[in-house]
Amino acid sequence: MTQILERIQAAAGELEGGAASALPQVIVVDPGAVHRVIPYVKEKGWQVPLLVADEHTFKVAGKSLEQEYANLGSSLPITIVLPNAQGDVIADESSVVQVLLSIQQNKSDAVIVVGSGTLHDIARYAAYSASIPFVSVPTAPSVDGFTSNGSPLIIRGNKITIPAAGPVAIFADTDILREAPTAMIAAGFGDMLGKYTSLFDWKYGRLTAEEPYSPVVAKITEQALLACVSHAEEIGNRTEQGISVLTEALIESGLAILLFGQSHSASGAEHHLSHYWEMEYIRTGRRQLLHGAKVGVACAEISALYHELVKSMELEGALGEEVRKEISNLPQPERIRELLRTVHGPSTIEELGVDEELLGRSLAEAHFIRMNRHTLLRARNERKLTV
Repeated sequence: MTQILERIQAAAGELEGGAASALPQVIVVDPGAVHRVIPYVKEKGWQVPLLVADEHTFKVAGKSLEQEYANLGSSLPITIVLPNAQGDVIADESSVVQVLLSIQQNKSDAVIVVGSGTLHDIARYAAYSASIPFVSVPTAPSVDGFTSNGSPLIIRGNKITIPAAGPVAIFADTDILREAPTAMIAAGFGDMLGKYTSLFDWKYGRLTAEEPYSPVVAKITEQALLACVSHAEEIGNRTEQGISVLTEALIESGLAILLFGQSHSASGAEHHLSHYWEMEYIRTGRRQLLHGAKVGVACAEISALYHELVKSMELEGALGEEVRKEISNLPQPERIRELLRTVHGPSTIEELGVDEELLGRSLAEAHFIRMNRHTLLRARNERKLTV
């Protein structure tokens, strides 16, 4: 919707050197939005766009795009990203190379990615590497990474985020999004709930380590989070309003990252736990868990840890009082789990499928994933709880 762009562009104007130039040109969150993709492609004058999907998302939206393109008298090149041995499509070297080869073989001048977060990570990096634009067609409101200018990729078993480029346009069809699996809708909500702890960790890093901070970006993210919380029942019931609110919140959270140039606002200790679990599951050959499902449960675990830590922290002076205040504003883990249940998502590690041993190990080691972030989890593990 144009309102999203207008709000974000206004926010960009408040930032020093605001990054409005990195924003998508078009954002549509509406019923029937998928039918605006091919007209946009023709308007841009792209001659050989490549459609990237997996077996499922092609059936959900890719096939209709193929037919609409064929109705104009042209054949749309398609690459169906293949799953790994466990049956998961993952953003790794093999998937990226598959898409890059298709771009080269077809001499494609643009990419249309139809799918959720993983396919976007694969396609955005492939398009970026080929120096061509890409268009986002989400098929599930499952993550806030649709607008990202970085691709979290699994390289030789380790997850690293590699610079890429955001989409030039996003066409989010709420008719399609409402039909997404319940687990994926709940995952998107879980990804948004994670902003509770990521926003806290960002403030903590600013207070204790002078990390760069933007009140404007923090406000955008917080408002998107609170919109989801206030519409939790509608999201759980898949109403048009609920799915629209969730989708717009995910997009705005992603755009806030673009404006700031880093992911502090949307990714803290809860994401570090999620990434740790993901790498462990890949290492041990287990089926992957949905990113947002992991983030939501990790948010509850981090909240529980932080509320417990504040009891033993040495907090003195104005700085200490501010840290104490920020932790007190963090919802209790019971409230976070209640919200996750409202949207029919897993609310505990048992329901998610993560065992106590892995949780304990991740709480002790996950901060190593992003050593440029000064989270309270890192301070706890480095025994630096004096403020």
